[in-house]
Amino acid sequence: MELKNDRFLRALQGQDVDVTPVWMMRQAGRYLPEYRNTRKQAGDFISLCQNPQLACEVALQPLRRYAFDAAILFSDILTIPDAMGQGLYFSEGEGPKFKKVIRSEQDVDKLPDIKVADDLSYVTDAVSLIRKELNGSVPLIGFSGSPWTLATYMVEGRGGTDHSHTKVWAYLEPDGFGKLIKLLTDAVTIHLLQQIESGADVVKLFDSWAGVLAETQFRRWVIEPTTEIVRRLKLAHPEIRIIGFPRGAGVLYQEYAHATGVDAIAIDGAVPAAWAAETLQRDRTVQGNLDNLALMTGGETLTNETHRILGALGGGPFIFNLGHGVLPKTPPENVTRLATLIREWKA
Repeated sequence: MELKNDRFLRALQGQDVDVTPVWMMRQAGRYLPEYRNTRKQAGDFISLCQNPQLACEVALQPLRRYAFDAAILFSDILTIPDAMGQGLYFSEGEGPKFKKVIRSEQDVDKLPDIKVADDLSYVTDAVSLIRKELNGSVPLIGFSGSPWTLATYMVEGRGGTDHSHTKVWAYLEPDGFGKLIKLLTDAVTIHLLQQIESGADVVKLFDSWAGVLAETQFRRWVIEPTTEIVRRLKLAHPEIRIIGFPRGAGVLYQEYAHATGVDAIAIDGAVPAAWAAETLQRDRTVQGNLDNLALMTGGETLTNETHRILGALGGGPFIFNLGHGVLPKTPPENVTRLATLIREWKA
Protein backbone atom coordinates (compact mmCIF):
# COMPACT_ATOMS: atom_id res chain seq x y z
CA MET A 1 0.00 0.00 0.00
CA GLU A 2 1.38 3.40 -1.00
CA LEU A 3 1.54 5.81 1.92
CA LYS A 4 0.03 9.27 1.71
CA ASN A 5 2.64 10.48 4.21
CA ASP A 6 5.96 8.65 4.01
CA ARG A 7 8.04 11.40 5.68
CA PHE A 8 8.84 9.17 8.66
CA LEU A 9 10.04 6.28 6.49
CA ARG A 10 12.14 8.56 4.29
CA ALA A 11 13.84 9.99 7.36
CA LEU A 12 14.61 6.45 8.53
CA GLN A 13 16.22 5.79 5.16
CA GLY A 14 18.36 8.93 5.44
CA GLN A 15 16.48 10.74 2.66
CA ASP A 16 15.63 14.42 2.56
CA VAL A 17 12.23 15.45 3.95
CA ASP A 18 10.24 18.67 3.64
CA VAL A 19 9.84 19.05 7.41
CA THR A 20 11.11 17.05 10.38
CA PRO A 21 8.82 14.07 11.05
CA VAL A 22 7.43 13.65 14.56
CA TRP A 23 5.72 11.02 16.67
CA MET A 24 5.94 10.48 20.42
CA MET A 25 6.44 7.59 22.76
CA ARG A 26 3.16 7.04 24.64
CA GLN A 27 1.43 9.39 22.21
CA ALA A 28 -1.68 7.38 23.06
CA GLY A 29 -2.00 7.52 26.81
CA ARG A 30 -3.47 8.94 29.97
CA TYR A 31 -2.94 12.59 29.02
CA LEU A 32 -5.81 12.23 26.51
CA PRO A 33 -9.36 12.25 27.89
CA GLU A 34 -10.54 9.97 25.08
CA TYR A 35 -7.92 7.41 26.12
CA ARG A 36 -9.12 7.49 29.71
CA ASN A 37 -12.67 6.88 28.53
CA THR A 38 -11.60 3.91 26.40
CA ARG A 39 -9.58 2.42 29.25
CA LYS A 40 -12.59 2.77 31.53
CA GLN A 41 -14.64 0.93 28.93
CA ALA A 42 -12.04 -1.88 28.84
CA GLY A 43 -11.96 -2.18 32.64
CA ASP A 44 -8.19 -2.11 33.14
CA PHE A 45 -4.97 -1.65 31.23
CA ILE A 46 -4.28 -5.31 30.50
CA SER A 47 -7.81 -5.87 29.22
CA LEU A 48 -7.37 -2.83 26.97
CA CYS A 49 -4.15 -4.24 25.50
CA GLN A 50 -5.78 -7.62 24.91
CA ASN A 51 -8.80 -6.20 23.07
CA PRO A 52 -7.72 -5.59 19.42
CA GLN A 53 -10.67 -3.32 18.65
CA LEU A 54 -10.07 -1.06 21.65
CA ALA A 55 -6.28 -1.16 21.15
CA CYS A 56 -6.86 0.00 17.58
CA GLU A 57 -9.11 2.81 18.77
CA VAL A 58 -6.48 4.02 21.23
CA ALA A 59 -3.70 3.88 18.61
CA LEU A 60 -5.74 6.10 16.29
CA GLN A 61 -6.83 8.67 18.89
CA PRO A 62 -3.71 10.89 18.81
CA LEU A 63 -3.71 10.94 15.01
CA ARG A 64 -7.16 12.55 15.09
CA ARG A 65 -5.77 15.39 17.19
CA TYR A 66 -2.21 15.93 15.98
CA ALA A 67 -0.19 16.02 12.78
CA PHE A 68 1.95 13.02 13.67
CA ASP A 69 3.88 11.20 10.98
CA ALA A 70 3.49 7.67 12.38
CA ALA A 71 1.12 5.55 14.42
CA ILE A 72 2.39 3.09 16.99
CA LEU A 73 0.82 -0.16 18.08
CA PHE A 74 -0.93 0.11 21.44
CA SER A 75 0.41 -2.70 23.58
CA ASP A 76 2.96 -3.21 26.35
CA ILE A 77 6.59 -4.31 26.38
CA LEU A 78 5.79 -7.02 28.96
CA THR A 79 3.39 -9.11 26.88
CA ILE A 80 6.06 -11.79 26.33
CA PRO A 81 6.82 -12.43 30.03
CA ASP A 82 3.09 -12.40 30.72
CA ALA A 83 2.62 -15.10 28.07
CA MET A 84 5.34 -17.08 29.85
CA GLY A 85 3.11 -17.34 32.90
CA GLN A 86 4.69 -14.60 35.02
CA GLY A 87 1.30 -13.13 35.99
CA LEU A 88 1.52 -9.51 34.89
CA TYR A 89 -0.61 -7.01 36.82
CA PHE A 90 -0.64 -3.27 37.41
CA SER A 91 -0.91 -1.50 40.76
CA GLU A 92 -2.33 2.02 40.55
CA GLY A 93 0.54 4.50 40.70
CA GLU A 94 3.19 1.77 40.98
CA GLY A 95 3.57 0.44 37.44
CA PRO A 96 3.79 -3.18 36.27
CA LYS A 97 4.46 -6.10 38.59
CA PHE A 98 4.72 -9.88 38.24
CA LYS A 99 3.23 -12.49 40.55
CA LYS A 100 6.17 -14.84 39.87
CA VAL A 101 9.89 -14.16 39.61
CA ILE A 102 12.77 -15.99 37.93
CA ARG A 103 15.94 -16.26 40.01
CA SER A 104 17.83 -19.33 38.74
CA GLU A 105 18.50 -21.57 35.76
CA GLN A 106 16.11 -24.09 37.32
CA ASP A 107 13.36 -21.44 37.25
CA VAL A 108 14.08 -20.85 33.56
CA ASP A 109 13.77 -24.57 32.86
CA LYS A 110 10.32 -24.55 34.48
CA LEU A 111 8.94 -21.80 32.24
CA PRO A 112 6.12 -23.02 30.01
CA ASP A 113 6.75 -23.22 26.28
CA ILE A 114 5.52 -20.00 24.71
CA LYS A 115 3.67 -20.27 21.42
CA VAL A 116 3.97 -16.66 20.30
CA ALA A 117 1.56 -17.01 17.41
CA ASP A 118 -1.21 -18.22 19.70
CA ASP A 119 -0.40 -16.61 23.04
CA LEU A 120 0.13 -13.15 21.58
CA SER A 121 -2.36 -13.30 18.74
CA TYR A 122 -4.24 -10.34 20.25
CA VAL A 123 -1.18 -8.18 19.49
CA THR A 124 -0.92 -9.20 15.84
CA ASP A 125 -4.69 -8.88 15.48
CA ALA A 126 -4.37 -5.29 16.71
CA VAL A 127 -1.55 -4.63 14.23
CA SER A 128 -3.68 -5.89 11.34
CA LEU A 129 -6.67 -3.84 12.43
CA ILE A 130 -4.69 -0.63 12.95
CA ARG A 131 -3.01 -1.06 9.57
CA LYS A 132 -6.41 -1.45 7.93
CA GLU A 133 -7.90 1.59 9.67
CA LEU A 134 -4.90 3.77 8.84
CA ASN A 135 -5.66 3.11 5.16
CA GLY A 136 -2.21 4.24 4.05
CA SER A 137 -2.30 7.59 5.86
CA VAL A 138 0.93 7.11 7.86
CA PRO A 139 3.28 4.22 8.67
CA LEU A 140 2.67 1.88 11.60
CA ILE A 141 5.32 1.11 14.23
CA GLY A 142 5.38 -2.25 16.00
CA PHE A 143 7.54 -2.89 19.03
CA SER A 144 8.81 -5.17 21.75
CA GLY A 145 10.78 -4.94 24.93
CA SER A 146 14.39 -6.06 24.47
CA PRO A 147 15.69 -9.22 26.15
CA TRP A 148 17.69 -7.49 28.92
CA THR A 149 14.81 -5.25 29.96
CA LEU A 150 12.29 -8.12 29.88
CA ALA A 151 14.68 -10.23 31.95
CA THR A 152 15.03 -7.51 34.61
CA TYR A 153 11.27 -7.39 35.10
CA MET A 154 11.07 -11.16 35.27
CA VAL A 155 13.86 -11.39 37.85
CA GLU A 156 13.04 -8.34 39.97
CA GLY A 157 9.27 -8.77 39.71
CA ARG A 158 8.75 -5.08 38.96
CA GLY A 159 10.46 -1.96 37.67
CA GLY A 160 12.07 0.81 39.68
CA THR A 161 14.53 -1.39 41.61
CA ASP A 162 18.32 -1.27 41.76
CA HIS A 163 18.34 -4.41 39.56
CA SER A 164 20.66 -6.15 42.02
CA HIS A 165 19.05 -9.60 41.73
CA THR A 166 19.38 -9.52 37.95
CA LYS A 167 22.90 -8.11 37.81
CA VAL A 168 24.32 -10.43 40.48
CA TRP A 169 22.80 -13.49 38.78
CA ALA A 170 24.29 -12.36 35.45
CA TYR A 171 27.72 -11.95 37.08
CA LEU A 172 27.71 -15.17 39.11
CA GLU A 173 25.97 -17.53 36.67
CA PRO A 174 26.25 -16.06 33.17
CA ASP A 175 25.42 -19.37 31.50
CA GLY A 176 22.20 -19.78 33.47
CA PHE A 177 21.19 -16.16 33.02
CA GLY A 178 22.18 -16.43 29.38
CA LYS A 179 19.62 -19.20 28.96
CA LEU A 180 16.89 -16.72 29.93
CA ILE A 181 18.30 -14.11 27.54
CA LYS A 182 18.40 -16.69 24.71
CA LEU A 183 14.80 -17.67 25.39
CA LEU A 184 13.73 -14.03 25.30
CA THR A 185 15.81 -13.27 22.19
CA ASP A 186 13.99 -16.03 20.31
CA ALA A 187 10.56 -14.89 21.56
CA VAL A 188 11.19 -11.21 20.75
CA THR A 189 12.37 -12.11 17.25
CA ILE A 190 9.29 -14.22 16.53
CA HIS A 191 6.99 -11.59 18.03
CA LEU A 192 8.44 -8.83 15.86
CA LEU A 193 8.43 -10.99 12.73
CA GLN A 194 4.73 -11.64 13.26
CA GLN A 195 4.06 -7.93 13.73
CA ILE A 196 5.90 -7.19 10.48
CA GLU A 197 3.94 -9.87 8.67
CA SER A 198 0.71 -8.44 10.10
CA GLY A 199 1.41 -4.97 8.73
CA ALA A 200 3.99 -3.08 10.81
CA ASP A 201 6.17 -0.87 8.59
CA VAL A 202 8.82 -0.26 11.27
CA VAL A 203 9.67 -1.99 14.56
CA LYS A 204 11.26 -0.58 17.69
CA LEU A 205 13.21 -2.32 20.44
CA PHE A 206 12.75 -0.77 23.88
CA ASP A 207 15.66 -1.51 26.23
CA SER A 208 14.40 0.67 29.06
CA TRP A 209 16.95 -0.54 31.65
CA ALA A 210 20.02 -0.75 29.42
CA GLY A 211 21.65 2.13 31.25
CA VAL A 212 22.05 0.25 34.55
CA LEU A 213 24.73 -2.07 33.17
CA ALA A 214 28.50 -1.79 33.33
CA GLU A 215 30.33 -1.61 30.02
CA THR A 216 31.18 -5.31 29.62
CA GLN A 217 27.74 -6.42 30.75
CA PHE A 218 26.10 -3.92 28.39
CA ARG A 219 27.90 -5.53 25.49
CA ARG A 220 26.89 -9.05 26.52
CA TRP A 221 23.27 -8.54 27.58
CA VAL A 222 22.20 -5.56 25.44
CA ILE A 223 24.35 -5.40 22.30
CA GLU A 224 24.73 -9.13 21.60
CA PRO A 225 21.04 -10.13 21.78
CA THR A 226 19.96 -6.98 19.93
CA THR A 227 22.45 -7.72 17.15
CA GLU A 228 21.01 -11.22 16.80
CA ILE A 229 17.43 -9.94 16.68
CA VAL A 230 18.30 -7.34 14.03
CA ARG A 231 20.19 -9.95 11.98
CA ARG A 232 17.25 -12.34 11.96
CA LEU A 233 14.68 -9.64 11.21
CA LYS A 234 16.74 -8.30 8.31
CA LEU A 235 17.33 -11.81 6.97
CA ALA A 236 13.58 -12.39 6.76
CA HIS A 237 12.62 -8.83 5.76
CA PRO A 238 15.58 -6.86 4.34
CA GLU A 239 13.37 -3.83 3.79
CA ILE A 240 12.22 -3.47 7.40
CA ARG A 241 13.48 -0.47 9.37
CA ILE A 242 14.45 -1.00 13.00
CA ILE A 243 14.77 1.60 15.77
CA GLY A 244 16.80 0.77 18.86
CA PHE A 245 16.36 2.54 22.20
CA PRO A 246 18.90 1.54 24.87
CA ARG A 247 17.74 4.16 27.36
CA GLY A 248 20.44 5.57 29.61
CA ALA A 249 23.32 4.11 27.59
CA GLY A 250 25.36 7.34 27.61
CA VAL A 251 28.49 7.14 25.46
CA LEU A 252 27.67 3.48 24.76
CA TYR A 253 24.89 4.67 22.44
CA GLN A 254 27.57 4.97 19.77
CA GLU A 255 28.79 1.39 20.12
CA TYR A 256 25.21 0.09 20.29
CA ALA A 257 24.29 1.90 17.09
CA HIS A 258 27.26 0.63 15.11
CA ALA A 259 27.37 -2.92 16.49
CA THR A 260 23.70 -3.86 16.34
CA GLY A 261 22.88 -2.63 12.83
CA VAL A 262 19.73 -0.73 13.81
CA ASP A 263 18.63 1.82 11.23
CA ALA A 264 17.88 4.51 13.79
CA ILE A 265 18.99 5.19 17.33
CA ALA A 266 16.50 6.70 19.77
CA ILE A 267 18.15 8.74 22.52
CA ASP A 268 16.98 9.73 25.98
CA GLY A 269 16.69 13.29 27.26
CA ALA A 270 20.10 13.30 28.96
CA VAL A 271 22.05 12.87 25.71
CA PRO A 272 23.54 16.17 24.47
CA ALA A 273 22.02 16.91 21.07
CA ALA A 274 25.31 18.26 19.68
CA TRP A 275 27.11 15.05 20.71
CA ALA A 276 24.39 12.96 19.04
CA ALA A 277 24.76 14.98 15.84
CA GLU A 278 28.54 14.54 15.86
CA THR A 279 28.79 10.86 16.83
CA LEU A 280 25.50 9.18 15.90
CA GLN A 281 23.95 11.12 13.05
CA ARG A 282 26.91 10.74 10.72
CA ASP A 283 25.76 7.34 9.49
CA ARG A 284 22.22 6.75 10.72
CA THR A 285 18.98 8.42 11.74
CA VAL A 286 18.65 9.83 15.25
CA GLN A 287 15.32 9.95 17.07
CA GLY A 288 14.66 12.07 20.15
CA ASN A 289 15.04 13.62 22.60
CA LEU A 290 12.86 16.33 24.20
CA ASP A 291 12.56 16.02 27.98
CA ASN A 292 9.00 14.90 28.66
CA LEU A 293 8.88 17.33 31.59
CA ALA A 294 9.65 20.20 29.21
CA LEU A 295 6.65 19.10 27.16
CA MET A 296 4.51 18.98 30.29
CA THR A 297 5.76 22.44 31.36
CA GLY A 298 4.99 24.10 28.02
CA GLY A 299 5.42 27.83 27.39
CA GLU A 300 8.85 29.27 26.66
CA THR A 301 10.50 26.17 28.09
CA LEU A 302 8.89 24.04 25.41
CA THR A 303 9.69 26.51 22.65
CA ASN A 304 13.32 26.95 23.62
CA GLU A 305 14.01 23.25 24.12
CA THR A 306 12.31 22.31 20.85
CA HIS A 307 14.31 24.89 18.92
CA ARG A 308 17.55 23.79 20.62
CA ILE A 309 17.07 20.17 19.55
CA LEU A 310 15.97 21.08 16.03
CA GLY A 311 18.95 23.39 15.70
CA ALA A 312 21.37 20.63 16.62
CA LEU A 313 19.79 17.65 14.87
CA GLY A 314 17.32 19.02 12.32
CA GLY A 315 19.87 19.29 9.54
CA GLY A 316 20.54 15.55 9.33
CA PRO A 317 18.47 12.36 9.24
CA PHE A 318 16.24 13.04 12.24
CA ILE A 319 12.87 12.13 13.76
CA PHE A 320 11.58 14.37 16.53
CA ASN A 321 10.43 12.52 19.63
CA LEU A 322 10.73 12.60 23.39
CA GLY A 323 13.50 11.21 25.56
CA HIS A 324 10.84 9.06 27.23
CA GLY A 325 7.05 8.74 27.09
CA VAL A 326 4.41 11.49 27.40
CA LEU A 327 3.57 12.05 31.09
CA PRO A 328 -0.05 11.65 32.23
CA LYS A 329 -0.33 15.28 33.44
CA THR A 330 0.78 16.75 30.09
CA PRO A 331 -1.81 19.25 28.77
CA PRO A 332 -2.93 18.11 25.30
CA GLU A 333 -2.55 21.70 24.04
CA ASN A 334 1.19 21.47 24.74
CA VAL A 335 1.40 18.60 22.26
CA THR A 336 -0.45 20.73 19.72
CA ARG A 337 2.09 23.51 20.33
CA LEU A 338 5.01 21.11 19.90
CA ALA A 339 3.71 19.84 16.56
CA THR A 340 3.28 23.45 15.38
CA LEU A 341 6.81 24.40 16.44
CA ILE A 342 8.24 21.49 14.48
CA ARG A 343 6.20 22.20 11.36
CA GLU A 344 7.15 25.90 11.41
CA TRP A 345 10.86 25.39 12.11
CA LYS A 346 13.33 26.47 9.46
CA ALA A 347 17.04 25.64 9.59
